[in-house]
Amino acid sequence: MKRVLITSNCPSPYFVAFANELGKKCQLTVVFEMPHASNRDKSWKEYKNTNFDCVILNGIKLTEATALSFKITKYIKAFRDDTIIIANPTTPSGVIALLYLRRHKIPFILLSEGGFQGSGKGLKERFKKYLMEKADMFITGMGGDDDYFLKYGATKDKLKPYHFTSSYANDIDNDVVSPNEKQLIKKELGIPSMKMILYVGQFIHRKGVDILLNAFKGLDNDACLYLIGGSLTKEYKNIINNYGIKNVFCVDFIHKNKLRQYYQAADLFVMTTREDTWGLVINEAMEHGLPVITTNRCVAGNYLIENGVNGYIIETDNAIEANIKMAELLNNNELRMTMSKNNLNKIKTHTLEAMAKTIFDYIK
Repeated sequence: MKRVLITSNCPSPYFVAFANELGKKCQLTVVFEMPHASNRDKSWKEYKNTNFDCVILNGIKLTEATALSFKITKYIKAFRDDTIIIANPTTPSGVIALLYLRRHKIPFILLSEGGFQGSGKGLKERFKKYLMEKADMFITGMGGDDDYFLKYGATKDKLKPYHFTSSYANDIDNDVVSPNEKQLIKKELGIPSMKMILYVGQFIHRKGVDILLNAFKGLDNDACLYLIGGSLTKEYKNIINNYGIKNVFCVDFIHKNKLRQYYQAADLFVMTTREDTWGLVINEAMEHGLPVITTNRCVAGNYLIENGVNGYIIETDNAIEANIKMAELLNNNELRMTMSKNNLNKIKTHTLEAMAKTIFDYIK
């Protein structure tokens, strides 16, 4: 069976699920810099590597999700005659791996879900290009026109697209949840019987929850906003209190099975992020037939959402535009239903099974 080595920064739920699928097709070893990201919920610590060999380097922690370890070269050397995939090219350990690969002229593949390219100017940018440009293949979640990899040395013939996701085929709803079904789910969850806007994610500045609250405050009183994934910070509480915003509900981390019900109860998904190098919650919202509003600094949004077809892409830090688009969708049942159907149709090919098969076909 084909031997494959993948290096990454830390085990995440989606990456472990992907590796378990890929491990059904090859003899897979995944080397992680550190055991888990310290700024993530407990689901990032509770994982099972059922179909691949998992190696934790326990390097010197530098950030919440990266560590420095020279031991990564030991595994590169052991797999030099096999397939080597680097999924952490910009982390400290990933840089060490790429330098070793270049020095010893070992073939390698870069794997990325997406990202935002820099200016291309300056020492740091030139160094990134130096590290990446010798890759034999660039497997990207952003399709055949990945500006990020093209900026750092890829050529279009070396770009290989795949559908990035965190979900299995059976996680995707078969049909759009009807208004009556939504009301029943809302009743079960104790959600008010009104139009529901949903946000799922971390409660940090980068995610733009403050922008979402400011956008929500101008809506009619027949809508509620559910924020899932943390606790309200002092800043968010001040926004709610200072403007007298009503119908905002906060739910801490919940298991994926329970979260599914909140997606199905909601009428609209909004993430006013300031920057996300992907944003898997966009996939999840689409899997449950929700129209999506997100910003032009969300890679998943830019790749998956088409204005007026299955949602809207708005400018970052623009609460007014977010408010206008939310009001438009909440007040137009027919448009929401059309977008819901479009999202379900579009996302059906974005599954972990398909993702693993596509990548294996490339490396095979």
